[in-house]
Amino acid sequence: MKPDPLAEGRRWLLQAEHDLDDARYAEAGARYSLACFLAQQAAEKALKGYLYARGADAVLGHSVADLCDEAGRHDVELGKLKAEAGPLDRYYIQTRYPNSLPGGIPAEVFDRDDAEKALRVADRVIGVVRQKLGKASE
Repeated sequence: MKPDPLAEGRRWLLQAEHDLDDARYAEAGARYSLACFLAQQAAEKALKGYLYARGADAVLGHSVADLCDEAGRHDVELGKLKAEAGPLDRYYIQTRYPNSLPGGIPAEVFDRDDAEKALRVADRVIGVVRQKLGKASE
């Protein structure tokens, strides 16, 4: 039996909120590359939650920009988030793998400014999705 779409969307949103909380914890511990990655994950999961709530059977891919485009087909406000949230995509791979960088390692490349910006953007994405779906814990 297929799960209730709104319940499934809220389940993804709840995980996004937890990922954002973990990102804040990592940022407070000066683990900036991890905070950036978790912020990207939080935005990705929130957008996937929105799409599941709209009845999607499967939401594939990890690009926040692409997910904004897909969500924007249902709601213009989510599509407009692409300009702000799309840059989170650079944190999906580069924050984890040294071979994705020209030199150094992710732990040395990403800084507090990167993490703070990523957290703000992810918080905004989650806030918009939360408004559309209602609170995840409901």
